[in-house]
This record gives sequence, structure tokens and C-alpha cells, in this order.
Amino acid sequence: MAWLKRLVVPIDGSRLAETALPAALDLARRFGADITLLHVMEQGAPKTVHGQTHLSDPEAAKEYLRSVAERLADSGLKVDYHVHLNPQGDVARSISEHATELGADLVVMCVHGWGGLRDLVSGSIAQQVVRRGPTPVVLIRPTPSGEAPPFGCRRLLVPLDGDPSHETALPLAVEMARACASEVHLLVVVPTLETIRGEQAAVAVLTPHATAHALDLEQEQAAAYLSATAARLQSEGIAASATVRRGDPVKVIIEVAEQIGVDLIVAATHGRSGLDALWSASEGARALARLRQPLLLVRAEGDEG
Repeated sequence: MAWLKRLVVPIDGSRLAETALPAALDLARRFGADITLLHVMEQGAPKTVHGQTHLSDPEAAKEYLRSVAERLADSGLKVDYHVHLNPQGDVARSISEHATELGADLVVMCVHGWGGLRDLVSGSIAQQVVRRGPTPVVLIRPTPSGEAPPFGCRRLLVPLDGDPSHETALPLAVEMARACASEVHLLVVVPTLETIRGEQAAVAVLTPHATAHALDLEQEQAAAYLSATAARLQSEGIAASATVRRGDPVKVIIEVAEQIGVDLIVAATHGRSGLDALWSASEGARALARLRQPLLLVRAEGDEG
């Protein structure tokens, strides 16, 4: 039975928000899923978003979503729409709640374009959508010219942190791999003394030799962990490979994604080592400002928001 049966696409009337639609269509075709277009009326919504009229009238919003649904339905997919009429101050919460109410398996949204998201370059709002509900989120970045980027899923990158309890992203990566005949590349980034962060950084200053030894040991353990995980995926018929890198987690993930031509990055929203830094407010902004690839974010196990 296919994992993806329904996906929700939040749009606000802007061309940028619609850049998430091609990815939604591609995934819906591959999984035979239905699409629900969603617009949440926003409190204090601006008149324009990126120079385009913002949907601030409920009837106009309904007509807009109806027209987009009809356009998408020409592809043979089942597309419906929903407008949340009561103006909301917390758009991320409303998106998450609607995804749950509509029984969605996935939310596909643009990093720009929504009223409450229009000025954000980080994944913080998308992360809030994930953490406030169980529904994973695919985050799409428009091209520099504001167009929809090409979407593919033949090559997936799954950053892990070596802790099996944080493998929440793996089952989704496996489902994507089966539907798209994808290669799955597993990655663990172990910091160096120069790139270590958080509480470990303070310890490293006081005990550099001990910390360096601990990081070397962590690298060995990560290699064994990834080797076993890749072997498990291969036994399930998934083309899987694994690598351990050293350095700044954000930089390394971006570099690896570019080097191997990744189509989609699948990651949990928190974890130890590198992933804590990747999805923090500051580091997440830094990462997403440079990432070209779409991100599939899933709430980490044990994170109840």
C-alpha cells in the first residue's frame, strides 16, 4: 500500500507560492495521490506579496483555488481545495492543523510566497509546521528568477546522526526510493575540533586532546553504523550507499548534495551532532540560503512539538 495518498499544497495567490505545484504534481503522479490546495486567511495580511495581489477576500480565494484546481485536474489527478475563512495569526499552526484534519500524508510548500512566510529565507516556519503536527513537509526553493525548479527524486541524500532513534527520515526515504527508483545516499557528518558546536565546543577548549580522540571514535562508530544501515536497505532492494565526512555539518551537507547531484534531501528536524546545528534558527537559515535542493523534513521521533 502506497504511503502517500494525499498531499496538501498551501498557496496564497502569488507566483512564487505556485512554484511548489510541479513537485506536488510529480509526487502525486508517482504515488497515485490526491492533492488538496489550501489557503488560510491571514490576520493583517498585506495587500501584495512580492508585487502580486495577496488573497485577502474569502470569495476571491475560493475562486483562485478553484481555477488552480481545474488547471491541475487537466493532468488527470484528483484535486480539491479548501479555504480556511477565519483569519489566522499563526499560519504555520493552521497549515499543520489542516494537514492533520484533511488526512494529508505530506505538505508541499514554497520557502517563499505565503503571507506569513514571505520574508523568511529559513526553514523555521516549515519546521514549525512539522513540529506542530505529524505531517512531513517538502520545502521547495524557487529559482533566482522566481520560477519553479525542476523536481526529481532519483537521488536522495539522508543526513543522519548515528542514533537509531533519530532515523525517522529513513522510512520516508525508502518509500520515495521505491516509488522513484531512487539511489539513497546516507551521510553522517562528524565535526572537527574547529567546527564543533554547542556544549562540546566549551569542553573542546579545555580538553582538546580528549575531545579529538572522542571525535575520532565517533567517526569509527558512525562508519560502522552507516555500513550496517546501508546493508539493511540493500537487503530490502534499495540502492544504498553511505559515507562519513568530517567538518562543519551545514557546509558538508551542502557540499555532498552538490557533489553527487542530489535531487532531494530527506532529514529529521533535530538530532545530535550536525543536525542540531542544521535545523536551529540561525544555522537553518544559513543552510537554506545556500541549498538549491528540495528538503523533505520529518519530525524526529520523540519530538512532540
